[in-house]
Amino acid sequence: MVEVQTATDQTVQQLAQQFRVDSIRATTEAGSGHPTSCMSAADLMAVLLAKYLRYDFDAPQNPNNDRLIFSKGHAAPLLYAMFKAAGAITDEELMTLRKFGSRLEGHPIPQVLPWVEVATGSLGQGLAQGVGIALNGHFLDKLPYRTWVLLGDSESAEGSVWEAMACASHYKLDNLTAILDMNRLGQRGETALGWNSEVYKERAEAFGWHTVEIDGHNFEQIDKAFQEAIKTTGKPTLIIAKTDKGHGIPLTQNQDNWHGKPLSKEQAEEAIKTLGGQPHVKIDVQKPAAAPAAGKMGDTKSGSGKFEVPTYSGPVATREAYGDALKNLGAAYKNVVVLDAEVSNSTYAEKFHKAHLERFFEMYIAEQLMVGVACGLATREKSVFSSTFAAFFTRAYDFIRMAAISRATIKLAGSHAGCSIGEDGPSQMALEDLAMMRAIWNSTVLYPSDGVSTAKLVHAMNDIKGVSYMRTTRSKTRILYKEDEEFPIGGSKLLKSSAEDQCTLVGAGITLHECLKAYDELKSQGITVRVIDLYSIKPVDEKTLQKAAKETGFIVTVEDHWIEGGLGDAVLGAFTGKGNPERGSKLEIPQEMPKVVKMAVHDMPGSATPDELMDAAGISADHIVRTVKSLMK
Repeated sequence: MVEVQTATDQTVQQLAQQFRVDSIRATTEAGSGHPTSCMSAADLMAVLLAKYLRYDFDAPQNPNNDRLIFSKGHAAPLLYAMFKAAGAITDEELMTLRKFGSRLEGHPIPQVLPWVEVATGSLGQGLAQGVGIALNGHFLDKLPYRTWVLLGDSESAEGSVWEAMACASHYKLDNLTAILDMNRLGQRGETALGWNSEVYKERAEAFGWHTVEIDGHNFEQIDKAFQEAIKTTGKPTLIIAKTDKGHGIPLTQNQDNWHGKPLSKEQAEEAIKTLGGQPHVKIDVQKPAAAPAAGKMGDTKSGSGKFEVPTYSGPVATREAYGDALKNLGAAYKNVVVLDAEVSNSTYAEKFHKAHLERFFEMYIAEQLMVGVACGLATREKSVFSSTFAAFFTRAYDFIRMAAISRATIKLAGSHAGCSIGEDGPSQMALEDLAMMRAIWNSTVLYPSDGVSTAKLVHAMNDIKGVSYMRTTRSKTRILYKEDEEFPIGGSKLLKSSAEDQCTLVGAGITLHECLKAYDELKSQGITVRVIDLYSIKPVDEKTLQKAAKETGFIVTVEDHWIEGGLGDAVLGAFTGKGNPERGSKLEIPQEMPKVVKMAVHDMPGSATPDELMDAAGISADHIVRTVKSLMK
């Protein structure tokens, strides 16, 4: 192994060839992968690693480390080759690429590999995540690190890339550099723009970026481009690098139909000979400057540490209680950051904005961007709450899915859920959000029913690991709980109960109040029922539900949501051993399944008052009463 202290031009060129060779070796050994996508960017990454990246591989959490994101995550073998050259992994580990139990998965994963910031592979996400990291460095921690993002040209067709471009320009993130590997060829042929760098340049500059066009295999031009990016102020920089996919060997260079295909052993041996054999270069990567004194870093972790529960003298919408709780949480914990998608006056995140302006970032109508930025900020130990209308999180669902793969900790709040929002109509009504959030790996899904439970659960979300989601409602609801009530995650509240209960009603949010109205009406008719507030949809309170089923015989679930995948299915999961699958639930399956009736929205709502719509959907108190009475026959 050649130890390299100073990155000479010759060393950088050798390093680039080593990256190509290692990408070929690893993918051939694995029998799968994307060597040609690595070979196009090898020269760019060789210059970056050897001369410009400031990173302490022995201390990946050093706050002053530069941050590198491979948005084109399929080029993971190149990233791993960089880790090898930096001495972070061995050649033996490099050759375990894509094998069972290896840390080197087909696309990079954080935590598994401490030098990886976020999971990538679903294209079009890395730049938004990079924006989050750059925002943190520029505005919050105020540290000198630089964020580098390697983009593929194919993924630049994704609208989320341009959402991120607009945001980076809006916030003048001159600590962010994107490197476009313009290698012309996508998965099935030429990309939309091919090598038309002028169009990329015009578009990026229209979005407010500084641009540099280079030959991505000319080391001098690469070097000067990185220097220019570092010197540019007031704007992020996009380096548009014209490259050849599969660069370095005639078999693959600028040849179609090589995407995602490894070379055979014979082809790999010949390719390595063409590349000059296998170099053995180790780069002594420059470490960042020493961290500034603690007081100069932005004191974002401390605060009073005391969360004050908002008080209410009358009914309040849970969306407003969410805003009140956020504001108080921000006073208690200085690492709390809030993002909103231009609806903060409806989600009530504006209350945090007014109280803690420096920790609020407007993402405008760009939900994908908002979730990506949240993931980036979360890598820098920020507790990030992101809010919009619940229906619009569907647009960001792939980002949420990838957040779970990243093992990211982000908090999402969706307001205006269900047909109970009223006259706005179905385009604004989230009727599938509980289902989609329950399907996220290791997620937590919460649905409070009053102001107190909302505030307590917002506070609880601050400590939840992974992706957590809170559903809030538009209409005001009466206060059900005292301020000293506790709401553990995975719990529920038994609001009405007696030994004579003939049925159990399970609701959450707006439908819980309909269940309570139905309880009063049924009681007046001599029918006693149990009422459960299932504020924790996932994990679900299996024990309370099992006990209720055993003691009352019938369970009726009521939800302002499509019948598929929501509260009703969460309740059923408590009786099938699937209630809390990621949490190692060891439920003993009952000998007999309980009788469960799911009341939910079946038909497409229209525009009407909330009461009219809930009645039309069959989830109002009157319908609950009729359903229970039919079960008693």
